[in-house]
Amino acid sequence: MGETVPKRPVCVDGSWVDRILLEGDEQDVALHVGGPVSRAELRRLVADEEQRLKTAGLEAGGTLAVRVPPSLGCIVAMLAGWRAGAQVALLDHRLTTYEVGKAIARLAPQLVVEPVEEVTGRLRGHFDVRTRITPLRGGRPGGSPHVLLQLSSGSTGPSKVIGRTVGSLLQELDRYARLEGFPRRGERTVVLASIVHVLGLVGGLLHGLAAGSQVVLPGMQTVDGILKAVAAGDEPTTLLGVPSQAALLAAARTPPRLPQLRRMIVGGELVKADVRERFTRGYGADLGVMYGMTEAGVIATDLTGAHPPGLTPAPGMRLRVEDGQILLGLPATPYVGPTDPTRFVDGWLRTKDAGSIDEGTGLLTVHGRLDAQVSVGGLKVDLSEVEASITALPGVTDAVVVHGTGIEAFVTVSEQAALDGLADTLAARLAPYKRPRALHVLPEIPRTVTGKPVRNAEILRAAAQSAASA
Repeated sequence: MGETVPKRPVCVDGSWVDRILLEGDEQDVALHVGGPVSRAELRRLVADEEQRLKTAGLEAGGTLAVRVPPSLGCIVAMLAGWRAGAQVALLDHRLTTYEVGKAIARLAPQLVVEPVEEVTGRLRGHFDVRTRITPLRGGRPGGSPHVLLQLSSGSTGPSKVIGRTVGSLLQELDRYARLEGFPRRGERTVVLASIVHVLGLVGGLLHGLAAGSQVVLPGMQTVDGILKAVAAGDEPTTLLGVPSQAALLAAARTPPRLPQLRRMIVGGELVKADVRERFTRGYGADLGVMYGMTEAGVIATDLTGAHPPGLTPAPGMRLRVEDGQILLGLPATPYVGPTDPTRFVDGWLRTKDAGSIDEGTGLLTVHGRLDAQVSVGGLKVDLSEVEASITALPGVTDAVVVHGTGIEAFVTVSEQAALDGLADTLAARLAPYKRPRALHVLPEIPRTVTGKPVRNAEILRAAAQSAASA
């Protein structure tokens, strides 16, 4: 048997980084990460990091994994890898050593960038880190034209490897540029969402660099830390995060007057009506929502909250609904490596999200995951409807509903007294076949690294068991 011939690396021109992301007046502030970073300084830092990577062995068409917490070092390593013509895989710094090992084995990068010292601080918005570059034995060059590799959130099952080409990223940046109400030059974006996941990465960091909007990472992801970041500049400011962060801000008793806060935009899950009402009343700012996927980025939006739950398809995004499922028109499969062959067929990605399009307005309504629709005794139950009924109850702050041998609900409450009469109240609101057989109280709902609620029944039951024993 002959030797296996190594696959030739797929080289991608890295000049798009200079042309799209780093261009601009030298003195303009591009980032604010503990302090202002000008365009000139960012270009210098990226060039220096690119040289470090090349000295460590990175070549055009090579592969690089970046596992660095939100920081200037993370941003610079990512941009430098792309500028060198490499394929960059982004790994969340909150992954466990075991999870990182599995990811490295799947992705097989040639180099990995990591912090020299371990970092701590769950509520930190950014860190000041020194990084090291480590060559990995067995790493392989890039075998596809993707410049970005990400792992899906894994909220309902194993993560998938998702690839984005330069063309895919630039198309998404064009969609953001055409969205009325998204941050523009002379404005600021305070990014609360993770910059290694699609919302914070493309909608926050890359759009800000491309559009000339200052990208701000708050010092702390607390209410005080977020509001301090907003108050630090006079420019019109947008917050970009997830619904749980909007709920945190909405819960503030006496929000300060922040005339520069124009709106908050969230993605990842639906926004509760009471959170929207409290946020808009408390801050005098809009609360907008976005629907998107790691596979494609932003898909549809309602940036002002004018017509919930309807969303306007993003400019240039092809989508349709077939048999109740949202389908996206993409030029190629976004998946790298083995995957479900039925997921991407004839140029259409099956999102596994339920939705409908209003023929009169063209607005898209997302009804939740298709796997949230289950059969109980031959009767169809939408778990998202059950979940919404529970979260609407007084004193219930959060809920996740799953189906195994029966319907189970996992809830958090503002006080233990909120549980009194909960079953009787649900009995008045839900038909018997829709009611949870088991109700578990948790101190907090487990979430993925991107902030989405975990919907894996085994993980939720383990959390409930741990809470009960504690």
